[in-house]
Order: sequence, then C-alpha cells, then structure tokens
Amino acid sequence: MSSDGIEQQVVTGQVWSDFCDQLKRCGEQILRAEAPADTQTRAEGFRYLTRLLRIALEMHLEFADPDFPGFFSPSHETAKIGADNPDNLYQYARLNGQHQYRVSGRRGSVSYLSFGTQKGGYESDGKMIQTGFLDASQLQLEADGSFELILSQERPASGNWVRLEPESNALIVRQTFLDRASEQPAQLRIERLDSQQQPEPLSAERLHQSLGRVASFVENTARLFADWAQGYQAHTNQLPPADQALCQAVGGDPNIFYYHGYWKLADDEALLIEVDQLPDCDFWNLQINNYWMESLDYRHHRICLNKHSAQPDSNGGVRLVLSHRDPGLPNWLETAGHADGTYCLRWVGAKGPAHPTTRVVKLDHLKELQ
Repeated sequence: MSSDGIEQQVVTGQVWSDFCDQLKRCGEQILRAEAPADTQTRAEGFRYLTRLLRIALEMHLEFADPDFPGFFSPSHETAKIGADNPDNLYQYARLNGQHQYRVSGRRGSVSYLSFGTQKGGYESDGKMIQTGFLDASQLQLEADGSFELILSQERPASGNWVRLEPESNALIVRQTFLDRASEQPAQLRIERLDSQQQPEPLSAERLHQSLGRVASFVENTARLFADWAQGYQAHTNQLPPADQALCQAVGGDPNIFYYHGYWKLADDEALLIEVDQLPDCDFWNLQINNYWMESLDYRHHRICLNKHSAQPDSNGGVRLVLSHRDPGLPNWLETAGHADGTYCLRWVGAKGPAHPTTRVVKLDHLKELQ
C-alpha cells in the first residue's frame, strides 16, 4: 500500500476498524471444538486474549523501535504465553540485525541467566529461531559483578558477545530463580551503539505496521498454543518428552529439555509425577497450567515446585502430587480450582534427561504409598 493510502486509512479510522476486526476473529481460537466449553475455561480464554494483546502492544508498538530498544517483560504474573516459567524473569527487546547493541549491567545472584537473539516471530512465520546465545557460565564479569555484552554480526576483538544475523529482530533474556526471596536479579540496560539520533514522532506508516503486527501476534499465538493443547489431550495424565526441535523453533532455551502434557482429575483423584533419580542439572521445575498453557496463579497458589523448593526422597528421586485438596504429603501442587489443564517439566543444563512417570490414584490411597 502506498504511503498516501496508509495515511488515508489512519485519517479515516479504517486502520483501527481493521485492527478491531482481526481481534474479534481471535475469539475463534477460544471457541474451538476440542477446547473445554465450561464457563471457567472460556472466561480464562477470553482473558488470555486480553493478556496477549497487552504483550503485543508492548512488543510491537511501545517498544517496537529497534533504534531505541528497551527491555520489557513478555510474560509475567498477569500476562502469560506458552507455559511461561513461574520461576523466570523474562526480558525482551526488539532489535535490527543490521545494527550493533550493548547490554550492560550487573550479574546479580539469580540461579540461571541466558541471552538469546532471535529472528521471526509469532506475528509473522510463527517461529522464533535462535541466531545467537550466551549463558552466565560463559559471561566474563568484572570484580564487582558488572559486565558488558555486545550484540553484532561480527565478533568483537574481546569481551562478551552474542551473534546477530541480518534478520535478527529480538533479544530474549531469561533469569531463573531457585528462590526469589534470597536471589538478586541481574540489572540490565540495552542501547544501540551506532546511533545518536532521537526518535521520530509516530507516523501513519509505523502505526499501520504496528497494529497489524499486534493483531497477528494475538491471533497466531492463540492458535499456536491451542494447537499444542489439543495435541496433549491424546495423552491425558501422561508427561512425555516434548518435540525439542519444535520447542527451540518457537523460542525455547537450548539448555532446556522440555516435557509437556495434559492433566484431568476428578475431585477424589491425585496425579503422581515421579522421577526415580533426579539428574545433575542447574535447575529443574514442574508447573501446572490452565488449558491455554498459562501458568496458574503462582502469586496465591503453589502451582510450581523446583530444585530448591521440592523435597527429594532418600534415594535422590522425587514424587510430586497434583490434587484438588491438600493430601498432607510433601510436594503438593494445587489445581487452584481447575478440573483440567496442561503442565510442563523442564531440566536446565542436564547432561541427560531423566524421564518422569505418572499415575492417577485415589486420594484415599495416597497414605498407603508412603
């Protein structure tokens, strides 16, 4: 479309009407035939769309200019995507792979820290392919814990570096806590190195492009993870290894081995998730999600246990218990008022995965298993 045509669409309001029409269409993903049709799942589904919209507006409008990047969180307590890790602080910045950037700050004491550049996006091709990666084990620090990290196509002569490709368009930072109460997150800022200009006022072209990307992000993200949830229903109350290549293609961390599944429990049932021998790894956790692959409300419910918070058994394994009511056993995970949903297990930095087993038992029989 020509520049004049875009300006006319903005002036007449057509750009807004088209945006609203696509947002309306997003509701079809919540009404899919295989999705649970109860009131709670529908209500959470439509709320999920509003959350995706908030994330998309930050990503593709407010923080969209790669010449003046800034970090924002694309998943947090009240906006969630694709089995968001409750133990993570996610930070995201938009980039242009043709430029060079510097991330600076202090390491902090958070258990795990990684930086990954990506290309693609849910709003376009539905993928986020990694173009460069560095974790804290490779990070060169000053004595006071400060550091600088260069993002560029060519490796600098010295120092920390994450590779960009010409098509790179984002940086994702994962900070993973074993214990949020005792660990300090890394303090980070990002800047473009080869520019001293100031941002231009918002143009019709940029608004048109941004609103189109926002609406496509909401629709495509909702469709992608509704497809995943549909597939998990075929293996109810199991927790098989996920397709690792697929997880990486949509933005997964290469140090993580993922499991995804679907759970469904009656009021008098419990799901046991057991690992005979926990692997030697930097971090692990298991989280409970709703049907839309949003982590349940971890502010008010215990829906996640990790390497620090779970109580292992005397043989170095672990048994986690998911049920609607507290069984009075260690490692209880709450359903938080949900009859079904999805769940995720991840090993971070493990030399090899240790596959879990699952089984459903009656709550009354749990005591017999001790």
